[in-house]
Amino acid sequence: MTTLTSTVATVCLPRAASTGSPARAPLPASARDLVASARRSLTEAVIASTPCERYAAAHLAALRAAAAVLATRSQPNGKRRRQVRSVWVVLPEVAIEFTEWAAFFAASARKRSAAEAGVPCVTAREADDLVRDADAFLARVTGALGLPHQTMLIAGLRHTG
Repeated sequence: MTTLTSTVATVCLPRAASTGSPARAPLPASARDLVASARRSLTEAVIASTPCERYAAAHLAALRAAAAVLATRSQPNGKRRRQVRSVWVVLPEVAIEFTEWAAFFAASARKRSAAEAGVPCVTAREADDLVRDADAFLARVTGALGLPHQTMLIAGLRHTG
């Protein structure tokens, strides 16, 4: 297992030429915690029994993954914000490579809110698709953060409920 971890770290993290150490600054603990939380939410989405639960959990996983990027890259500007802004609005400002993902998940936020409230607003197909999309987004985020990612075993999702 140690060899596998070392191999993954070597592949994922560029090395500084002179020291052999990772070229990146260490990730904040909050970013690692958010990635772990995103993984748990994605697991919850995979095992959820209804499309609404699956959809809401998958969207939450994406939110947490995006928050991990913000925890790593955003810089306080010294000014106090008077209004709360959506993670999907802020994400493209600090990580332009996630602009399309932010637009995609922002478009599904209203449906997630309804799904969380138990409104039968998503089909099993939509829920399964969002689980796969959230997993793909989490893979991109972990790659950008230099963390290993193991794709969820979601191929067997059935359109139930």
